[in-house]
Amino acid sequence: MELEKLELPDLRAAEQALMSVGADPRGVAIMKEKAVFRVVKVEGVPIRAANLIKQTFLAHGAEAAVSRKTASFSAETTDMILMGTLAQYRAILARLREQPFGLRELSAALEKFLWENS
Repeated sequence: MELEKLELPDLRAAEQALMSVGADPRGVAIMKEKAVFRVVKVEGVPIRAANLIKQTFLAHGAEAAVSRKTASFSAETTDMILMGTLAQYRAILARLREQPFGLRELSAALEKFLWENS
């Protein structure tokens, strides 16, 4: 057995890697978004929204880093680092679209940003 580190920067690379091992094309369509990991920085997020975002990311097995002042509501805004696969982002964004505090707009912006760069 041999090990090889793969870097899959976009959906096309993920699809090619999955096809290279003989995966079924229907499976590739399902798996390719699970193979692409994205880290996104969002600046100036209102604290109430940041708490909802963090909870939603954690609920989907992803991660969101915030200022330590977020939990105590001792700041008005925070910058965030969001981390997850494209599949996780897809599920998360669907949930965030249903939330208040400007999350519908942020969700739309993130969706456009992620899939234009994938």
